[in-house]
Amino acid sequence: MTKRGYHHGNLAQALVEACLDLIKVKGPTGFTLSEAAREAGVTPAAVYRHFEGREDLIAEAALQGYAIFADRMETAYAKGQPSDLTAFLNTGTAYLTFAREHPGHYVAMFESGISINRSTELFKTARRALGVMETAATALSSHIPAAKRPPPQMFAAHVWAMSHGVVELFARGAPGTQSPYPPDDLLETGIGIYLRGLGILPPD
Repeated sequence: MTKRGYHHGNLAQALVEACLDLIKVKGPTGFTLSEAAREAGVTPAAVYRHFEGREDLIAEAALQGYAIFADRMETAYAKGQPSDLTAFLNTGTAYLTFAREHPGHYVAMFESGISINRSTELFKTARRALGVMETAATALSSHIPAAKRPPPQMFAAHVWAMSHGVVELFARGAPGTQSPYPPDDLLETGIGIYLRGLGILPPD
């Protein structure tokens, strides 16, 4: 890692960026506030001007991650309209892309143990992001035969679990090192099988 400096007045963001770098290398519990301060090029005492402790710093990283994630998901969903199916599939692709491009944020959001209920702002931002998946699922589930139609929140949870599983198992390292297939292909085919089982896609 390269030691960071910071511009006057931007200490909090410099610390968040240092936190993200450390998370990528050491995980969310593998570094101290002193290390984050050193990475940002400031004294440990300076950290407490903005953050009460390491969890507070990680929570800010998660908040910023959810904001980026929400924007990505909303854009992906909108680009898929007016097709409910394309919009839905786009959100899955956006999930993988976000995890690949923002690994520090992703870990802070989903693997750090920080609850989205930690603050009102974090909860609202996280719900905006995750709400896109539920919106996409609600729209697409209207095409499922009534007898096979799960509740939209369950439908969204299934696909979220699939997306998260692909990221955790296959998208963290170099493509192909843990699976003979690219993560995007694994998710696409997995969702395809799921949607065929619900009657949205025709059998092959």
